[in-house]
Amino acid sequence: MKRILAACVAASALAASPGFAACKVTVGVVMSLTGPAGAYGQAGAKSVEMAFRDLNEAGAACTLTAETRDAQSQGTVAVDAAKQLVEISHVPAIIGGIISSVSIPVLTAVTAPAKVVQVSPASSSPTLTELGRQGKTNGIFFRTITSDALQGVAAARYALDVGLKKLAIIQVNNDFGANMTKEFAAAYKALGGTIVSITPYNEKAASYDAEVTAAMQGDPDGLYLISYPVDGATIARAWISKGGPRRFLLNDGMNSGDFISAVGARYLDDAYGTSSGTEDSASTQYFNQNYKTFSGLDPGSPAAVQAYDAGALVGLAVAATGKTDSAAIRAGMYTVTDPNGEAVTAGPDGFRHALALLKEGKAIRYVGVIGPIHFDQYGDITGPFRLWQIKAGQVVTKGTLSTADVDKLRAQIAAK
Repeated sequence: MKRILAACVAASALAASPGFAACKVTVGVVMSLTGPAGAYGQAGAKSVEMAFRDLNEAGAACTLTAETRDAQSQGTVAVDAAKQLVEISHVPAIIGGIISSVSIPVLTAVTAPAKVVQVSPASSSPTLTELGRQGKTNGIFFRTITSDALQGVAAARYALDVGLKKLAIIQVNNDFGANMTKEFAAAYKALGGTIVSITPYNEKAASYDAEVTAAMQGDPDGLYLISYPVDGATIARAWISKGGPRRFLLNDGMNSGDFISAVGARYLDDAYGTSSGTEDSASTQYFNQNYKTFSGLDPGSPAAVQAYDAGALVGLAVAATGKTDSAAIRAGMYTVTDPNGEAVTAGPDGFRHALALLKEGKAIRYVGVIGPIHFDQYGDITGPFRLWQIKAGQVVTKGTLSTADVDKLRAQIAAK
């Protein structure tokens, strides 16, 4: 990707009206383009590029460019990439990583110490919230996906609603897998479900026969597979070949055409899953109509919608302050998601309206592809959950669990 170092034309120009000083800014993008989370990262990187294209087309005077690095789904690789972006390219913000086991070391080793804004479109571990509570993020971390603390509750309710009352769990052995299992198990048991086994696995193994054999003990109704598309397909095939019940509960990242084709659609008609949801808006419609033309990928690809919003928010934050340093972008992230601001939407037309309002000094509220976005003090968002099922090789939406529904469930569970 063409590389342009961040540079503003003149300090005096930056002091002019917010968001409209002539400048160029490069934003770092650390995505897992390869490895187990490659499907997420490829979609996410394209989404950020599309958001930047749309903002530039809308006339943002600070021209946005992405400098993308492959995290290879590995924390050590991601940290090295982030260090190069911060120390050599001097980027004021990084969008990424994808999986929590990548985002966490990037945050703790690079962005938090350097006070460089980091926005993850797909890292859902509750650990990221806890780091904020402990004061270890310097307030620079944001994410455009809901925490697993909420997804675990949604998945537990959905599992029971579709008749999965007795589950085995196979989980990836990292921060994401451990936290997702913890949150789900607590909610599932409180709501009346039974877990017969919890089996962690290490990534990129040639075979998972031993893990599958261990998980099948206890006669479960089905398998809750907390994984990524590549390893998940290997595990699902082993589960099926060993005679495990062809009933699956899947996490958000398993909403993947690669996973379905690798396992075989005919084996997955009784597979259910949860994902961070969206509230339909003009932004959603714009993205669904234009993403495939831009990227060649399906708009339902994992992390695609969340990554577009991450890119849009960083770009709007620059426009809101007229500055390209990290501190200004951090402040701008809250400015452009002001609950009392005028609603603005995605795409060139929506961004033109947003830029005009910012030029007039008016508050805006970005209603993204995922819906209205509002960050708390730890950079977390709230939002609905999509409940889906795989049917004839396609992921079909079965319903939505609203934020209010999840809050009621959490209160119900806490009372037990």
